[in-house]
Amino acid sequence: MNNNPITRANLVLRPDPARVLLRPFLRTDDARAKRICESVIALPEEEVQRLWEQVQTEFGQRHERIDEFLQRRFEQIRLYLPGGEGLSRERRLLLGSYFSHEYSLEAAALFNPSMVPHPDQSGLPEGALRFIMSLRATGEGHISSITFRSGTLDAQSHIALTPASRYCFEPVQAPSLSYEKGLFERKIQELGLEGRFSRHLLRELPDVFTLEELRKGALRVKGELRALKQQASDMAQKVVMLAQSNYEVQFTGDSNLSERVLFPTTPSQSNGIEDARFVQFENEDGSKTYYATYTAYDGRMILPQFIETTDFLHFKFITLNGPAVKNKGMALFPRKIQGHYAMLGRQDYENIYLMFSDHLHFWNTTQIILKPRYPWEYIQMGNCGSPIETEAGWLVLSHGVGAMRKYSISAFLLDRDDPSRVIGRLREPLITPNENEREGYVPNVVYSCGSLVHKGQLIIPYAMSDSASTFATLPLDDILVAME
Repeated sequence: MNNNPITRANLVLRPDPARVLLRPFLRTDDARAKRICESVIALPEEEVQRLWEQVQTEFGQRHERIDEFLQRRFEQIRLYLPGGEGLSRERRLLLGSYFSHEYSLEAAALFNPSMVPHPDQSGLPEGALRFIMSLRATGEGHISSITFRSGTLDAQSHIALTPASRYCFEPVQAPSLSYEKGLFERKIQELGLEGRFSRHLLRELPDVFTLEELRKGALRVKGELRALKQQASDMAQKVVMLAQSNYEVQFTGDSNLSERVLFPTTPSQSNGIEDARFVQFENEDGSKTYYATYTAYDGRMILPQFIETTDFLHFKFITLNGPAVKNKGMALFPRKIQGHYAMLGRQDYENIYLMFSDHLHFWNTTQIILKPRYPWEYIQMGNCGSPIETEAGWLVLSHGVGAMRKYSISAFLLDRDDPSRVIGRLREPLITPNENEREGYVPNVVYSCGSLVHKGQLIIPYAMSDSASTFATLPLDDILVAME
C-alpha cells in the first residue's frame, strides 16, 4: 500500500520468566524413582519438617495451591514407595516436591497472537469491546504452550490490556470423557488403522465408550488375536493414542484468564502446541463457539489439530483427519458457507488452498486459490488467521516470505458467496519488520494468527521476530480501497 496508513501501537507484550508453571519432574526408570523415595522415607521426622519448611519458604508464594499440586504428585508416585501408609502430611508433600519442578513457560518468547471477542461483553462503556488474545509461549527446550490475555478496545479502538497474573497453572482432565463409536470408527479408517484388530475392537465397544473401556477392550482383543503378535500390540497402542489425542480439560471457574495455560499433554504435542488461530464461529442457530486450529509437534512431525471451547474454561482437543490435513497454518472461516464448513490451508508449503467439508473433523479435498506473485512473497505464502467477513468480501490477512527469509504481513479479499474467487489483493505488504522488530529469536519476522475489526478499524496483533508481540491498526476502508 502506498502512503501506508497503518499505526503501530506503543504497547509490547514481552515474555516474563517469572511466570512459572508447576510441572511433573524426573521422568525416570522405576529403580531410580524407588531409590529417591526410599531416601526420603528414611529421613527423621524433624529433618522432613525442616526440608518441607524450606520448600514452603522458597516456593510457597510463587504458586497458588502448591499443596494440592504436590499432594497429586505424591499420589502419582505412590507406587514407588516401599510402604506409603501412615506417612505424615509433610513427608507426603516433600516426596511430591522431589518429583516436581518450576517451568518458565514464556522464558524464551511470547508471540504469534490471535484476537477474538470475549464471550462476556457485560459492563462495558458504549462502543467498547472486550477481547481475548491467545499467544504462543515458549520456554525451556523450545516447548510451546498456549497462554491467554484479555483487554478492551474503546469506541476509538484504543487498546487497553488487563495486567497478567503472576500465577499460572494447567487444567485438569475433564471427568467421564466419552467417545462416539461411529465417529471413532471413521477416524480409524481415515488414519489407515482399519483391519482385523480394529474390527474386533469396535464390536466389543458400546455406542458411547470411555477411555478406560477402550483400554480394556484393546487388551482383550490383543489377547484373543495372539496369532498377530506384534501387529496386534502395535494396533492396540495406536488406537489408544488416537483416543488420548481427543480429550477435554477444565479450568476452575475462579481462575484468572491469564493464569490458564494449555500445555502439551499428548504424544503428538510432546514438543509443542504451536500457533493457535482462534476464531469466534457462529453456529446455524445463532450461538457462538470458539475454535482454534493449531499445530501439534512431537519433535519430528507436525500435525494440524482443533481446539473447541465456549467459555475458555472447558476445552476440547480434537484430531483432524483426511488427506487435506497436512502442513501448518489452517484457518477456519467464522461461519458455514453454502451449508459447508470452510477452511484455508497451505498444504504444499508455498500456496494458499481452500477446503470445504460437511464435518469439522474430516477434510478430504483442496483447491489452490492463491500463489506467490510479488517479490516479497516468492518463497511462500500463508494466512495470518481466520478470514474476517466484511461487506466487500472475506478479508484474509496473509504472510509472505521473500529474500533473506524476511516475513511480511499483507492481505487479500475473497468473494463472500464463493471464497474460491480472489476478488482483491494488495500489491505491497501492510507490515514489514522495522528496526525495532527485526531482532529476536527468529530475525526479520512479523507474524499474526488472527485479527479483528472494531468500529471500522482493523486491529492486527502480531509477533516481532518470534520474541514478543505488539499491535497495529488501520482503517478497514483504506485496506479495501487499496485492493487490486
